[in-house]
Parts: sequence; C-alpha cells; structure tokens
Amino acid sequence: MEIKRELLEILACPKCKGDIRLNEDESGLICDKCKLMYEIRGGIPVMLISEAIHIN
Repeated sequence: MEIKRELLEILACPKCKGDIRLNEDESGLICDKCKLMYEIRGGIPVMLISEAIHIN
C-alpha cells in the first residue's frame, strides 16, 4: 500500500521535528539528522521513537 504524498509533506521526525524522506523501497521514512527509519506498515507510518530503526 502506498503512502500519500500529502501525508509525507506534513510529517516530521518525532525526535528532532526535522524533515523526513521516503526510503528507496518505500518501506520506511528516514530522518537523516537522527539516523532513524520509521517503518511503514500497511500504508501507515509508525512514528514511534521506541520502534524506530537505527541506520548508518
């Protein structure tokens, strides 16, 4: 299920309140500043810091 572009425009990283971007395979939203990825499950982004995945 695809995430709507309108939703992407208003979402921000819950940790730093900065910009996020869709990753290449569209399975998550990435905050480059915090180095976190928030998974998208069933078309819904899981924007919980405790469930975010640390990336390099």
